[in-house]
Amino acid sequence: MRKDVLAILLSLLFLSSCVVYVPYEGEEGAPPPQAPSERTYERDYEGYHSEMDYNDFYEYLSPYGVWIYYPPYGYVWTPRQVGYRWRPYTYGRWVWTNYGWTWVSYHEWGWVPFHYGRWGWDNRLGWFWVPGTVWAPAWVTWRWGNLYIGWSPLPPDVEFMAGIGIGALPYDFPDFYWIFIEGRYFQYDYLDRYVLPQERNQAVVRSTVHKANLTVRNRQLINQGIDVDQVGRMTRSKVSQYEVEEGERPGQSQVSGSAVKIFRPAVKKNETAKPKVVLEKEDAAEKVPQIREDEQEKRLTPTQREQTLKEDQDNEMRLLEQSQEREAVEFKKRVDDEEKLAGSTAEREKVRKEATVKSSDMKREHAQEKAKITERHKEEEKVVKGKVVKKKEKKD
Repeated sequence: MRKDVLAILLSLLFLSSCVVYVPYEGEEGAPPPQAPSERTYERDYEGYHSEMDYNDFYEYLSPYGVWIYYPPYGYVWTPRQVGYRWRPYTYGRWVWTNYGWTWVSYHEWGWVPFHYGRWGWDNRLGWFWVPGTVWAPAWVTWRWGNLYIGWSPLPPDVEFMAGIGIGALPYDFPDFYWIFIEGRYFQYDYLDRYVLPQERNQAVVRSTVHKANLTVRNRQLINQGIDVDQVGRMTRSKVSQYEVEEGERPGQSQVSGSAVKIFRPAVKKNETAKPKVVLEKEDAAEKVPQIREDEQEKRLTPTQREQTLKEDQDNEMRLLEQSQEREAVEFKKRVDDEEKLAGSTAEREKVRKEATVKSSDMKREHAQEKAKITERHKEEEKVVKGKVVKKKEKKD
């Protein structure tokens, strides 16, 4: 990459979650990786002041993460200063632009992996990014319902077809792929603070509908996503329109006035390019967790780590309980409406009986969710305390 581009690299910014990994139920159900089948979309380069290839990606992202040789995808990247709880498309916000719903990342490096390429999942590494050449406002698919809005990173084996958009999804995404928030928070900043714990995902998936809504219009890739009017109703606020403007250099995307500045150069593949430092997949499974652990030790004292974990867990529990309460209120409202529409005493009695069964099932599921998150929190506390003790023993 050119010297002037490298010169503006800033220090790593945000520690979005503690380095603790307790697998979520269902993670083992993720499909095995398949070779990418994307048909290259050769965007017109006219009007773009900068042109890059994969070698530039390799150089730019190296200070922020680890490159791994991961068949069949080739070289993939995973961030180093995050925990396994971290998920793509969480540390930032959504804005409605001339390209549809556009992700504004608050990571310094976010202009690359949230707008080019795809994200995959590995049980040992967590989320990893597979480079791509096509710029998009966000490579995600959507779910929404009366209470919730959710999105999931599109995996590497989802085909993109020039002039059409994405093809049929190759499989149903595991529940833990999805990022859900209560719809009223959708236009907030720092959405990572409002993401529901994954123990809620199974129930929320059932109460939402799935639609990809990523298409091509006038040679522009549009992330239509959830209907703007519905967002307005759920958030009880006007949805502002922004224009995507060309950022002059790599770095964090910026919202200013009615514009969103994102660095989005034209990118070409470079089959001969290779990262300067690469880990093999098996080596990465062992070394990446330690790299992340070392990064956190540089930034947080043992006391700070325990405090950060407690604050994070308290927020998760608050979001879970709040969501469950709203779900119960919504259910009661729906039952009341059905009773009013019932034409006879017998029909009303039927509505009540069915509601009693459903209410019992919902309460049982809520209790199970709470038990699961409580158990996970206990395991996380053991992990963090164990690492704190080991660090103290080393000092002694």
